Amino acid sequence: MYQITNQLHKIGFSISLISSIIKRNNYQRQFNTQEFFCILLTAQDLDIVVSNRAYRISGGNAVFIGPQKDVEIDNAFGKEIYVIAFSAGFYDKSSKDSLFLNSQVFFNSQSEIFIAPYFGNNKYNQIILVERLLKFQSKDESLYISAAHNAIEGLILDAYLHVENHHVEKDERMEYVSYVNRFRILLQRDFKIAKKVSHYAEELKISVRRLTEMTEYVYGKSAKQLIIEKVKIECEKAIKFSNFTMSEIAFDLGFNDEGNFSNFVKKHTGKKPSEMREISA
Repeated sequence: MYQITNQLHKIGFSISLISSIIKRNNYQRQFNTQEFFCILLTAQDLDIVVSNRAYRISGGNAVFIGPQKDVEIDNAFGKEIYVIAFSAGFYDKSSKDSLFLNSQVFFNSQSEIFIAPYFGNNKYNQIILVERLLKFQSKDESLYISAAHNAIEGLILDAYLHVENHHVEKDERMEYVSYVNRFRILLQRDFKIAKKVSHYAEELKISVRRLTEMTEYVYGKSAKQLIIEKVKIECEKAIKFSNFTMSEIAFDLGFNDEGNFSNFVKKHTGKKPSEMREISA
C-alpha cells in the first residue's frame, strides 16, 4: 500500500523526491494518485507508465497527472526528480483555481498525462522553486501554504502556454467538469453540515442521479463516494493532528454524537478513532 506523508494528509500538499517516495514504500515503483493531483519536475529523462500507457519524458519537463491514475516509475531512483502532490481542497480556493484544476492540463481525452517544458536543460528554476518552498516550510506553515499554492499556480499557468488552442474537449465533458467542480467547491464548504447527495444536487439544481452520473464520468466515483472520502479525510486529519477530544471532533465535523462518528471512522478506515490516534502518537 502506498504510504502518504503526514504533511500531505495534514495540509493537502507535499513535495518529495521520487527516490524518497520509492524508498518509503519498500522500493515499490507502482502507486495510485488516489484523490491527489501530481506534478513531476523532471531534471533528467524519465520512463513512466500511467494507466497502462507508457511515456518517455525528456529531462526539463513538468508532467501533470490527475487523480485516480495508476502510475509506475521505471528509471527514477537516484535521480533529481521531484513530485508535487496536492489535493483539490488545498488548491481550489476560487473560481480561477477551479478553472485551472479542471482544465485540459489534468483532464483531457488525448492522453493520461500532460507534458509541458519547465526549465529545459537548466535546472536553476527547479532548484529555486524547491529551495524556496523548503525555506518557507521551516519558517512558517501559513507562509508555506501560500508559497505552495503560488508554485502550483505558476506551473499550471506555464503549462497553459502549451495547450493547443484548437484542441477543445467535448461539450458534454466540459459541462460535466463544470458541475463536478461546483460540487467539489460546495462539498468543501458544506461537508460538516451536509453529508447527503441530495443537498448538493439541490444546490446545483440537478437530480441526484444526474450529479452521480457526472462524478462517475469525471472521477470514476459516485457523488456519495466523494462525500464519504472527504469526510473520512477530515476525520483522519482531526484525529491525528488535533488535540481535540473525540467528542469535540465529532461535534465539529457535524456528527450527531461520538458514537456515530466512531462508527463512521471504523467503517471507512478499518480502525477505531482511539486506535488511529494511538498509531499517530
